[in-house]
Amino acid sequence: MKLDEFTIGQVFETKSFKITKEDIMKFAGDFDPQYIHLDEEKASQGRFKGIIASGIHTLAISFKLSADHGIFGEDVIAGTEMNNIKFIKPVFPGDELRAIVEIIDKAAKKNDKGILTFKVTTFNDKEEKLFEGDFSALIKR
Repeated sequence: MKLDEFTIGQVFETKSFKITKEDIMKFAGDFDPQYIHLDEEKASQGRFKGIIASGIHTLAISFKLSADHGIFGEDVIAGTEMNNIKFIKPVFPGDELRAIVEIIDKAAKKNDKGILTFKVTTFNDKEEKLFEGDFSALIKR
């Protein structure tokens, strides 16, 4: 969709994504190698009583869910900004994540482009809010 087709307040709900222990450990091994993501024994003795997904992994899945929904299609040019990123609750192996995407701002720019800003709120299958963040993207008008 092009910038001019979006309305502020418009909401989209994504499909879900089930995260596995292997997903968590692979991502953490590559990008966030902390024991709470990799060492089951040590993590089981900690605050969360087991391994959890990296916050950056949660952010990436949240963004993937909105991208996979096809809201922006091929009209998006590039991401420009992330703000108000909040990791509210941990993501555990077996959690099924889904996101709500809400259009919160849009601004026309020169040369048939504009900036679209949207809030992504991610929930698990227990309807607990896990993540929230605002993303902006340069998009065709």
